[in-house]
Amino acid sequence: MILYGPVPSRRLGQSIGINNIPPKTCSYSCIYCQLGRTDRMQIKRQEFYKPEDIYLEAEVKLEQLKAENRTADYFSFVPDGEPTLDINLGAEIDLLKPFKVRIAVITNASLLWMDDVKEDLMKADWVSVSIDAADEDVWRRIDRPHGALRHIDILNGIIEFSKKYRGTLVTETMLVEGVNDHDTCVGKIADQLSLIQPSKAYILVPTRPPAESSVKRAAKSSLSSAVRMIRRVSGIDVECITGDENEEGFFFTESVAEDILSIASVHPIREDIIDGLLKKRNADKTIISEMVKNGELCEFQYEGKRFYRKKI
Repeated sequence: MILYGPVPSRRLGQSIGINNIPPKTCSYSCIYCQLGRTDRMQIKRQEFYKPEDIYLEAEVKLEQLKAENRTADYFSFVPDGEPTLDINLGAEIDLLKPFKVRIAVITNASLLWMDDVKEDLMKADWVSVSIDAADEDVWRRIDRPHGALRHIDILNGIIEFSKKYRGTLVTETMLVEGVNDHDTCVGKIADQLSLIQPSKAYILVPTRPPAESSVKRAAKSSLSSAVRMIRRVSGIDVECITGDENEEGFFFTESVAEDILSIASVHPIREDIIDGLLKKRNADKTIISEMVKNGELCEFQYEGKRFYRKKI
């Protein structure tokens, strides 16, 4: 299954996710990644799935929604790895356009120094790029990039893209305690954002089990300071995302197990959310214990809460 959802998104409403990259194929191995460490590190673009297969799944998904009197706000390329590694990304966006559903791509921006990547992303309606650091040392510490990547090329690529892109461009910065949440680091990020001038800058903290157990969310005082600094330096709109999602808005098909797996393949789900979803469907929680027993789901603990994630 390449498509999943729709699932409720803080920023995109009801979003049909497109998982166009195999698990943990990425150009980064971020310390906060909710899918764990990257085991397929690469920067060379290649074909992973046929664009026609994505189109057909989208067609089926929209027909399914229509039968339920539901609609989707976006098709979102937010896979288990870096979406721009998909050499067919532009072709896939072209195929989806006739459905008249807006298209979003959430990228770590690591390949934006490539002209063909810029051209592909120009076709999307909404693009989010990651800027976790604006200096080399912190970038390598938090994002742990592929060895052939150069930070200055990526930053320049983002700026070049921002000058030509006509859709909605936003940035996201994950603040990790003791890594990139101090004033010096945030100040450099603010300077970079002033050059990009996104529609909005999102500040996030790790809310799900990260790749490294030492990772902790930045303190509220650090977040407040970061918001003030970025607003003062860049003059752009800043929003913090620090809460956890709730269960409202999740779309379910006939198979509860498949629905849970499709969501858990992209991000871990809190136990209380799963409990709420099962209750709505009058389903027994033994479904989850069986999925864990069969090796389909893994259990994790983070900040005193239990999470479930699809076993990769």
